[in-house]
Formats: sequence, structure tokens, C-alpha cells
Amino acid sequence: MIFTYNKPYVGDVLMVIVADSQGQKVTSERKGQVAVIRRQSDQQVVGVNIFDVSEVISIDGQGQVSLSEEDLAALNNLITEAGFELVLESAGAPKFVVGEIVAMEAHPDSDHLNICQVAIGTDQPVQIVAGAPNAAVGLKTIVALPGAMMPNGNLIFSGELRGVASHGMMCSPRELALPNAPQKRGIIELAADIAVGEAFDASKHWIG
Repeated sequence: MIFTYNKPYVGDVLMVIVADSQGQKVTSERKGQVAVIRRQSDQQVVGVNIFDVSEVISIDGQGQVSLSEEDLAALNNLITEAGFELVLESAGAPKFVVGEIVAMEAHPDSDHLNICQVAIGTDQPVQIVAGAPNAAVGLKTIVALPGAMMPNGNLIFSGELRGVASHGMMCSPRELALPNAPQKRGIIELAADIAVGEAFDASKHWIG
């Protein structure tokens, strides 16, 4: 789940992205302070909006936000009292981590894409299809995993690129909105001694 808050532009509303709407039509049902958004085709819950959320929890920031277990408990109590059978869960592990390309092969249906196996500190590498011109085996970079929200508001989901599964995105400095980011294509290149799986920290990983 992705939790976002942008009071200056949206108001005192916590927006929770539960699943990919897949570009389909959605329906919304509101009860009290809670609105649940579902895909029209299969009634899958794709989002939840909590209105006047600062009456329920203490919240600050702009963009993607983290919630404590106490915050989640208070919000889930509100959702239950509103009459919805839905439980908000923690966003879990960091969504932006250090990754290392450990294998790479050309995409069979593209002249510029590569199929990369990227180690992120888990038991198995993740497969990411990328078109970065500087992608190479051994390169360490920043990986946005499914469930991540980019600085421009775009969401990262698992999907396919030209028929090949891809589970995340390797990021350029520009896509991460880093200061003095070069305005050219290419994923961020990290020092070789940075640990794979480490959570992204701009102050540590970027010297602009």
C-alpha cells in the first residue's frame, strides 16, 4: 500500500493506493470520513481516501508518507466504524534500495531494451527490463520497487515491457529529482563499496 498526503493541493485527505486500477473505470463509495474506490469490472479495491485525517492521526509532509502502527490502528478503527471490511497494512520494507546488475541479456523484441537480473539483498534477484544506455553487469544503482512512488507522483508496479515481466525500475538521478542531476539518459551509478539492499539515502548516495 502507498500512503500519500498533499494538503496544499488536495486538502486534509490521506490517499491510500491499494492496487493498480489498470486504467479501468472505477467506482467510489463514501461513508463518513472514508471513501473506498473499486475497479468497476471486478470490484477489486484499488484505493481508500480518509477525509479530515488530521482529526484521527497526527500527519505532516507532502507526497508519500509513512505511518506508524498506532496510526494504522486508528485508521483501521475508523474504517471499521464506517462499515467497511478493509484493513490498511504497513507499506513494509523500503521501496527505494541499492541494487546491483548481476546478469543482463538483450530483449528479444527490442533493439534498445535489456533484461536485467538485479540483486537487491533478497534471496533472489529481481528482473527489471531497462533501456538505460549505461546499464552493465556489476553496476550498482538505485532500484524503485513495486509500490514505490516517484518524486513526480508516478507509481511503480510490476508489469511487462514488450512481453517480458519487469518488477521495478532502475532510476536515473533526474527521475529521483536529485540536485544538479544531469539532464541526460542513464541510471545513477553508485560506488562499488555500497551495500546491496541498503535503503536509498540521497545524502549518502548522491554527490551532485
